[in-house]
Amino acid sequence: MLLGQVSATARNLDESDIVAIMNHARDKEGLIPLWVGEGDLPTPQFIVDAANASLANGETFYTWQRGIPELRQALADYHSRIYGIVNQPERFFVTGSGMQSIQLSLQALVEAGDEVIMTTPCWPNIHAATQVVGGSPVHVELDFSENGWSLDLQKLFAAVTSKTRVIFINSPSNPTGWLASTDQLREILEFARQHCIWVLADEVYSRFVYEAERAPSFYDVIEDDDRVIFVNTFSKNWAMTGWRAGWISAPPELGQVIENLIQYSTSGVASFIQRGAVAALEGGEDFIAMQQSRARQNRDVICDGLRSTGKVRLAVPDGAFYMFLKIDGFPDSKKLAMRLIDEAGVGVAPGTGFYTGGAEYLRICYLRDLKQIATATSCLVECINTL
Repeated sequence: MLLGQVSATARNLDESDIVAIMNHARDKEGLIPLWVGEGDLPTPQFIVDAANASLANGETFYTWQRGIPELRQALADYHSRIYGIVNQPERFFVTGSGMQSIQLSLQALVEAGDEVIMTTPCWPNIHAATQVVGGSPVHVELDFSENGWSLDLQKLFAAVTSKTRVIFINSPSNPTGWLASTDQLREILEFARQHCIWVLADEVYSRFVYEAERAPSFYDVIEDDDRVIFVNTFSKNWAMTGWRAGWISAPPELGQVIENLIQYSTSGVASFIQRGAVAALEGGEDFIAMQQSRARQNRDVICDGLRSTGKVRLAVPDGAFYMFLKIDGFPDSKKLAMRLIDEAGVGVAPGTGFYTGGAEYLRICYLRDLKQIATATSCLVECINTL
């Protein structure tokens, strides 16, 4: 009776198949957990020290809604350094995670009935966040081949209707590792300009690429007046998933709108967390380089191992730190994930949780210790060979 009296939007949100798998096996002794999107390293000590110093200095009061000036300047400096562009602090807004960056951006842009186009398979929170604000998710499937995942731009553009408000581009992609080229981003932006559509650019994994310092970015092709909002997080690059800190980069003209949304949601991010974020931006390049190297080595180990079975279809990811794979003869990835937990002792995420085009696949996060990845690979190979 009570459930029937909550909002239909909240009541009808899909349960997360990733969480369902985790709940199935959280207490399984000896399990190697490769199901969620984080590595196994704690936050670097120099970041922790900056936060501790802030706490010791009594920075425990309300703070700037848009973020402390030092962090917004550090974000501007970071983007100027990494993207070779001049960015002003007025573009940046500190949020309580990359997820909140997505939520606030959609709140700013989407009204009930508006459509948000997204490539799939996709991180399920993107789909759900669109529903929460009353929007309609529109899926455009990436194409799979063992040479890599790819996006047919004509298929993307054909999905646009009079109701389309936003094109959401996550590159590098979670879960597939798909990486958009600069030419593709330029073409998407030009199409969006012609049709007065916003682009929401999720570049959370932009530093996790294997042949360059960073991924191609909409920063490489935008003009000052383009309708592009960037969402990002401190979680991945600097091992800060539990800190819940992210940022939005948007045209300064949207500043008061975004500040208002922050005020009426969290009223800002704790100062000591922001001090840690400043330290990450200013001193974290060596840690990022180490993470990139670690991910590359682990990717090759797990890729070679799984391919040796002759039963696995996968594309070597160009970016992010996930392997998205399919085992022949097992179309229900949720049932298969349960079986791999019980028989191989390895926790993986079922592709059923990543919407259109993902149901037959499994996602493996390989940003962990090499020995653990080698052990997990050996366990998976042994199990797959007996399936």
